[in-house]
Amino acid sequence: MRIGIDLGGTKTEVIALADSGEQLFRHRLPTPRNDYRQTIETIATLVSQAEQETGQQGSVGVGIPGSLSPYSGLVKNANSTWLNGQPFDKDLAQRLEREVRIANDANCLAVSEAVDGAAAGAQTVFAVIIGTGCGAGVAINGRCHTGGNGTAGEWGHNPLPWMDDDELRFRVDVPCYCGKQGCIETFISGTGFATDYQRLSGQTLAGNEIMARAAQGDALAGQAIRRYEQRLAKSLAHVINILDPDVIVLGGGMSNVERLYQTVPALVKPWVFGGECETPIRQALHGDSSGVRGAAWLWPLEQ
Repeated sequence: MRIGIDLGGTKTEVIALADSGEQLFRHRLPTPRNDYRQTIETIATLVSQAEQETGQQGSVGVGIPGSLSPYSGLVKNANSTWLNGQPFDKDLAQRLEREVRIANDANCLAVSEAVDGAAAGAQTVFAVIIGTGCGAGVAINGRCHTGGNGTAGEWGHNPLPWMDDDELRFRVDVPCYCGKQGCIETFISGTGFATDYQRLSGQTLAGNEIMARAAQGDALAGQAIRRYEQRLAKSLAHVINILDPDVIVLGGGMSNVERLYQTVPALVKPWVFGGECETPIRQALHGDSSGVRGAAWLWPLEQ
């Protein structure tokens, strides 16, 4: 049995999977914000509940909103800031009395979708989370690829490629939380989409409200989604030119915009070197469950 933990900013979720991928148990608890020790205790409680309910002991994988430094062994870049600077894997392993595997939550999405999701069986998978923020992960042969610096897939903190004049001005108006300007995250996250609509219309709406207006023929909402599609296409073309993944999987709130799967593939082609591109762009099969399932699959069937 494989146990996965998705450590989020507001909730922490556990899933227990059989070797077949069948869900055996799933539960969530509030995340104890700003309390490192209690975070470990919450995970220990969820693992204990999963094992008591199933009557089995399992391996444990954890997805976190950050990564482990390969140099210091400490958590870095976590927006759950109380994790930063902590030897989280070692402390959790000591508490659970077993080895624990930890990966970035976007890498967990990539693993989940590569193992038994929208990219099942693909050799190289690039998975994107386009929600409040914008993260990405890479899975190769169903396994998480983190890179020598532990930053593989940190796509959202590269600059938006091939900026037009408007985008060059926009990057100055909305600096990224990382301290740099022009990051992909500031343009193609759900937050970036809503911000762009606000710039066009002067109104503050959520992404689903903007899409509802676009469906009703609202000109500014339509303009905002067309601009978003072009920016997403350029950003994905940049990845294809470097990594050329077999499949691209989209997760997060913006991945539920169905028209993206019809419009973006054609918009990608002009930006790919040589103009040829048939890379499938698919919605995450497991939706909100992908992260926690991917954490469980950090322990693959073949060790």
